[in-house]
Amino acid sequence: MALLGAHLVSVACLARQSGAPDAIVVGITSGPSSFDPRFGLDDVAQKVQALIYDPLVTIDEHLRIAPGLAQRLDHPDPTTYVAVLRQGVLFHDGHELTSADVVHTFRTVSDPALASPKSGAYRVLSSVDALDRYHVRFVLSKPQTNFPYELVPLPVIPNGAGTDLNAHPVGTGPYRFARYAVDDHVELTAFAEHWRGAPKNVGLILKVVPDEVMRALEMRKGTMDIVVNDVSPDLFFQLVRDPSLQSATSAGVDYQYVGVNLTDSILSDVRVRQGLAHAIDRHAIVKYLRRDLAIPANGLLPPTSWAFESDASGFTHDPDKARSLLDEAGYPDPDDTGPRLRFTLSLKVSNLEFNRLQAAVIQEDFRRVGVGLDVRTYEFATLFADVLAGNFQLYTLQWTAGALADPDILRRVFHTRQTPPTGYNRGRYSNPRVDSLVERAAQSSDEAERRILYKDAQRELADDVPYISLWHKTNFVVAQASLSGLQLTPLADFSFLRHVARTSASARD
Repeated sequence: MALLGAHLVSVACLARQSGAPDAIVVGITSGPSSFDPRFGLDDVAQKVQALIYDPLVTIDEHLRIAPGLAQRLDHPDPTTYVAVLRQGVLFHDGHELTSADVVHTFRTVSDPALASPKSGAYRVLSSVDALDRYHVRFVLSKPQTNFPYELVPLPVIPNGAGTDLNAHPVGTGPYRFARYAVDDHVELTAFAEHWRGAPKNVGLILKVVPDEVMRALEMRKGTMDIVVNDVSPDLFFQLVRDPSLQSATSAGVDYQYVGVNLTDSILSDVRVRQGLAHAIDRHAIVKYLRRDLAIPANGLLPPTSWAFESDASGFTHDPDKARSLLDEAGYPDPDDTGPRLRFTLSLKVSNLEFNRLQAAVIQEDFRRVGVGLDVRTYEFATLFADVLAGNFQLYTLQWTAGALADPDILRRVFHTRQTPPTGYNRGRYSNPRVDSLVERAAQSSDEAERRILYKDAQRELADDVPYISLWHKTNFVVAQASLSGLQLTPLADFSFLRHVARTSASARD
C-alpha cells in the first residue's frame, strides 16, 4: 500500500513539475504507437493524434460528414471531390495551411514506399492535386459515395513532412506536442491560435496507466482528472458515488454481437438463429453486467446514425418463442425441461473478464431453451485469427466507433463478396436482396435514397440474423468535480477536452 501511495504522489509531482502545472491529467491505457497520423491504428494513437492534428472533414453527432479544415467538400461528378480549405488556419510552426499540405498528406499515405497501414483506404484515389492555394481536387478511379468518410481518419500533416513526424509532430490541432516520456505520459500544450479558438485549459497530460483499478484509485486520490470509458461498469458505478467526482454519459456507437457461422449445418437455418436471438436476455446483460452503460441493440448501425432503421425486428427475450422456433427447425427438446439437450454449440470469446461473464449469461439462457453452449476463451489474437478463417460456430466481438460512423459498413460486413480477406463478412452470409440494396446505396449520391436503401437492408438483416445483436455502448466520463465542459461525442474521441476547464482548486494542487 505504501508503494501505491508513492506512485500516486509521483503522478501529482509530475503534474506540478510539467511545463503546464495546471494541465488536465487524462488517463490512457497505453502509450500511442505513433504520433504520425499516417501510422498508428490503435485507439490511443488515433485519440492523441486527433488532439495534435485536424482532418479535412469531421463527423457530427448524427454521424454525418461535417466541415473541418475544409469548409466545404464539393462533388461535381461521381468520381471527383473538391475540398475548399479554410483560409488563415495555422500549423503549430506558424505556417498557413494550404493545398500543398493536403496534397502531400494524401500522396505520401498512398506511396508504397511509406508502407502506411492506412493506404488501403485510398486505393480508389487516382490523383490528388492543388487547383490553387485553397482548393484540392481528389479524383477517384470509380464512384465511391462514402469517400468523404475515408478523409476523417487521416488528419493533414505539413508539406514535406517525412517519417521524422513521429518524433516531432506538427499539426493544426488544438494542442501542440511538448514531449513524450515513453510508456509514462504525453505532454501537450494549448495552441492559442487554433482556428476554432484557444482551448479552455493550458494543456493536457495523457498519463499511461494500463491497469483500470489503478486508474480508479488515481481518480479517487485526485492525481488524475479524467477517464473516458476506460474503467469497467462496476468501477464506474463505485466512482460515481464519490462526492469529489462527477460523471457524464452520452449515446455511444460501439456494438457488441454474437457472430454466426452461416455455413454450419445447424446455424444455417434462420429459425435456429431467430430462436437463439429470442433466448438471450439482452436487458439483463445491459442492466447487471453493463450497469446500464449500454442499450439493447437491434442491428449494427447505432440509433445515432442518420441511416438507422428503428423499425427493424428486435428479438425480445422470449424463451417460449425460442423453443417454438427450435421445434419448427427440427430440433425438439428430447425431455422438455429435463437435462437432455436439443444440440450443443461452441462459443469463442476473448479472455477478458467481462466477456467471460457475458458468455456465462448466454450459456444459461441457451440452457433454458434446451441448447448446450461450450464456451471457449482465447487470447484476442488467437480468437481473431479463428474468426477470420471461419473457424467457429459462434463468437463474440465488438465493432468500435470509427468503423460504424459510415453506414457503408453494412456492405463491408454483409455483402456476399465481402468475405475475408476482401471484407468483413466473417460468417459467410449471402442474401442477393441485401447485396443489391447495399450496392445501390454505395453508388448513390442522394442521401434520401441511400437512407431508404439502408433501412430496407437493416430490416432484411434483422430477419435473417447473421449477427445476434447484444448492445450498443453508452459512453461515459469520470472527472474531478473541479472541472467543467464535459460533453462526450458519439465516437468517444478526445475532441471535447479542449472545452474542459478547471473551475476550482483540485486535490493535486
